[in-house]
Amino acid sequence: MRLQIFTVDAFTDQAFSGNPAAVVPLLEPLEEQTLQKLASELNLSETAYVSPIGDDIEPWVTSSQFNLRWFTPTNEVPLCGHATLATAHTLFSSLGNKSSRIEFKTKSGLLVARKDGSNIILDFPANPPEPLTAEQRTDLDVLVKGVVNDLLVDTVLLSHTTKKLLVKLHSSCTRKDLESLKPDTALLLSLHNGSLVKGVIVTLSGGLQGEVSEDCFVESQNYHCLSRYFAPWNGIPEDPVTGSAHTVLGPFWSKLLGMTRLKCRQCSPRGGDLIVSVREDGRVDLAGKATTVIQGNISI
Repeated sequence: MRLQIFTVDAFTDQAFSGNPAAVVPLLEPLEEQTLQKLASELNLSETAYVSPIGDDIEPWVTSSQFNLRWFTPTNEVPLCGHATLATAHTLFSSLGNKSSRIEFKTKSGLLVARKDGSNIILDFPANPPEPLTAEQRTDLDVLVKGVVNDLLVDTVLLSHTTKKLLVKLHSSCTRKDLESLKPDTALLLSLHNGSLVKGVIVTLSGGLQGEVSEDCFVESQNYHCLSRYFAPWNGIPEDPVTGSAHTVLGPFWSKLLGMTRLKCRQCSPRGGDLIVSVREDGRVDLAGKATTVIQGNISI
């Protein structure tokens, strides 16, 4: 069987930056084992499998509803922002979909992607982090230290729905401190078994004050928040730009700063930008750009 495959850099408009994801359009279902083996072979943080719902004659062009699943090299995950953005970009830009609004049926519920000029906006559930219990603080303290080393920590919270631990660095820490972190993957795996935490977000204020305009991607290099994300429990030592992490970061920083629209930078070596708008209905809008880097076929 020959399948189309696209590699898309998400949350950027420049090739070889942002977060790469593979997108595989499917008209026929594949066995679970095959989905996982293909994701392992591609070895990107996520491989997205998308298939149309309905019996349209030209489903990639005319359908506006799709099934969507995400696989890391080691397991299926319930939510992935950058691979959803990559999938929407592939449908709009490479497969000629004529819709301006696409619905994805996923294990995290219904997700919506819509075109907004050169941006794609993802409608995702918010996943606000919560305080740790005394027992959790004791159990996870060694993990936090394993990630940030000797940097001072201001706040540690947990998003139970995503199993993401949010670690806010003290205001005395700098962007250079954040970018210099090099946690040892093997050490992190030895410090926690992944039962409570599947990924660690390290975040810091970006220093930007006030709301941002609609075209804030091209304004300045200042941000409301900076972050990095480490998820070796999902087979990802560091994820370059993480949409699902910003469903946690958005509610946290929105409450802290008293703003609903945030300009965010994930400071991985590849790096990427997105705008997070926190809504009153318990959801967030993630706005970003994407670019196709590879297009071809794979035989399985």
